Amino acid sequence: MAKTTLKKVHGYLAEFESAVDVYHASEQIRDAGFSRWDVHTPYPVHGLNEAMGVKRSILPWFVFFGGATGTTTAFSLAFITQVLIYPTIVQAKPTNIFTTPAFFPIMFELTILFSAFTTLFGCFALMGLPRWNHPLFASKQFKKFSDDTFIVCIEARDPKFHQAETKAFLEQVGGKNIELVEDEL
Repeated sequence: MAKTTLKKVHGYLAEFESAVDVYHASEQIRDAGFSRWDVHTPYPVHGLNEAMGVKRSILPWFVFFGGATGTTTAFSLAFITQVLIYPTIVQAKPTNIFTTPAFFPIMFELTILFSAFTTLFGCFALMGLPRWNHPLFASKQFKKFSDDTFIVCIEARDPKFHQAETKAFLEQVGGKNIELVEDEL
């Protein structure tokens, strides 16, 4: 019995010859209103984020609140255990809110720890990781981007995506070797 594999369209890949070409194509794609697309280049292209219309990440806000949670947690743990539950009297110093400088090392450490974990898991969440396989990895054309090719991928989940119109648009902005990428279900 033959096994049939169901496939769904992931999007279109288009190849561009230079960084200048992909930069100008990115501006045109952005201006056309596409929102779910990406550019893959063999090296960083200055100004490409602006040409793509990429907004600033919200990750710094996650990290700030993660660090603030770490500081609050450390202060609460130290104050409750060292002042309220089990007052530790060292060299006749008072056990009250004025002993806070003694808590600075643990507050610093938990701030860094919570910030680091927030950064790690926030990046995973924002990037949709872990993802064990990506449909672009099956494309022979995509394998060339890390060597010498500039590639734009417009995803099918974009609200403006229409199979025939998107392909024609990529040809219009200068895309070569346009390939339909499919994902196995």
